[in-house]
Amino acid sequence: MSEEERNIPIEEAIEATRGALSRVALLHIAFSKVLVEEFGEEEGRDLVAKAINEYGERIAHRLQKGLPDLTPLGLYDETGETDEGRPFARGCTLAKVFEEEDAIDVGYLYCYVDAAKMMAMDPDAKMIYTSCEACGDESCTMDIVPTTEKEQESFASRIGSWRSVDPRLFEFKG
Repeated sequence: MSEEERNIPIEEAIEATRGALSRVALLHIAFSKVLVEEFGEEEGRDLVAKAINEYGERIAHRLQKGLPDLTPLGLYDETGETDEGRPFARGCTLAKVFEEEDAIDVGYLYCYVDAAKMMAMDPDAKMIYTSCEACGDESCTMDIVPTTEKEQESFASRIGSWRSVDPRLFEFKG
């Protein structure tokens, strides 16, 4: 591939990223739906959350090696900070696919990846959602809060349900 072929217009790069993220969302939906159908709603969702926990941990390990995270380019339409200084995002590509596929009942479980990724890098802190597009809110607003000893133990051992780690996601019933 020539240098010219590697330099693509930004809009083309954004669309390529959205396409890849849409595929990630579809894969998440497929695996999640199968687990919920096979094991029932509660156990299935717990299994999805455990898998996302593992996924977040793997992402954190890659980041700690200096490898890149997802680019925000194409992941969201808009990002910024609230008046309180909390990060927010609007127009999440994953949330759009979850809604288009009528799969918010399992799609939102993907969002546990952020708490898992942060806890894998720093067990004393977690990123939680105070609002979440995948739960039907108009934007995602995040906060970083301390973890409890129980959350740290649950995260490390993968024993029991881990879903209560994020109150906004935990209260959502899809």
